[in-house]
Amino acid sequence: MNQVSVINTISVPKGMEDVAERVRDDYVNYFCQQEGFISSTFYKSISRDDDNSIKYVNTVVWASYEHFKKVVNSGFANVDGKNSDGRRVLGKGFPEPIKVMPGQYVIIAHTQT
Repeated sequence: MNQVSVINTISVPKGMEDVAERVRDDYVNYFCQQEGFISSTFYKSISRDDDNSIKYVNTVVWASYEHFKKVVNSGFANVDGKNSDGRRVLGKGFPEPIKVMPGQYVIIAHTQT
């Protein structure tokens, strides 16, 4: 089984940075308790967008796509993105007007020196 990286780009309006960071921390604490969770890395842009919002990128690595699906489970099938634990997954746990662009990826190449 290949590891799966869930990579979310998050656009956060000025003044909502603390909210976005708290929501992300809450989710990572939840994910840490789930089978197959490997790691998470959180990035913050060093510059703001034209509308003064700021971008974050959050990566969560799962042991396999099956592990990821087990945590998300019913979140795929409903508008709120709620899983069987009542957690809003798939980037839907962030309050408006924060925008999340979620994606799931597998590594096809890695270069390191």
